[in-house]
Amino acid sequence: MKTLVDTLQKKRVKVTKIPKWGTYLRNQWEEHFSSHLSEEEKGKIHMHDKGKSSGFLWHIFSCETKECLKEEQANEAFNQLQKQACYVFYQRSNDAIIIENVSRITAEDFENEQDVYVVDKEFTWTYVNTHEKGLCGPYFSWKQDR
Repeated sequence: MKTLVDTLQKKRVKVTKIPKWGTYLRNQWEEHFSSHLSEEEKGKIHMHDKGKSSGFLWHIFSCETKECLKEEQANEAFNQLQKQACYVFYQRSNDAIIIENVSRITAEDFENEQDVYVVDKEFTWTYVNTHEKGLCGPYFSWKQDR
């Protein structure tokens, strides 16, 4: 996360560290973006950690249980979005940040991050960059399918 924070600060984005918020933000993300799935359906796509190759919230996109834009279309949607303050958090970390003055940030700022989630403070949209470079993601989606 240090490299990301440095990158964002060089762009004059205000960064506020919020340690120990990861679990809270992952739970909020899941509530807002996968509430259409039952617990059984979430289990089938391995949204929760149960060993290797499982436990990724972004599986709702890779398993096509939630509409989304993928790859370059996801990057373009994120870049064109009028962004305000956002949360940035990771699948496997409890550290998170709030970023403000984010009109300057682009998808490219997150290209070296793995399993990173960017979401506006109202959880109406999300951008996700996975560890599966070239295979899965990045993804962009709205809370409600459009």
